[in-house]
Amino acid sequence: MQTQREITAEEAAHRETARQTIAEIARFLQDTFSQRLTAHIAGIEDPKQVGKWCTAHNTPRIDSELRLRAAFQVFQTIEHAENCHTARAWMIGMNPQLDDDSPLQAIAADRFKDVMAAARSYIKGDL
Repeated sequence: MQTQREITAEEAAHRETARQTIAEIARFLQDTFSQRLTAHIAGIEDPKQVGKWCTAHNTPRIDSELRLRAAFQVFQTIEHAENCHTARAWMIGMNPQLDDDSPLQAIAADRFKDVMAAARSYIKGDL
């Protein structure tokens, strides 16, 4: 008989990110971090554009969608391992592995792999 292995926080976050529409992701990030910060993550000037994405009136460019999905996935990874309050604080706080940038600043600068590596280290207790 085959036993099911336990899914990791990282795998759960990846699945959840793949299943969400960009409107759902934009809405979550707007509710969690604010419309202005979500626009910054996406690399756009007009925060009102985020509200349009949330209602599915239009969709972001691919580079903005990549940033939003990365932010959502990293948040979910930390949240699955910890809780939503810790995940939010981790995402907006300075991180020594990211040269003291916050994970959200690093995502806005397209440093997705660096941020995920920092999240993995945090979960493992390496930092």
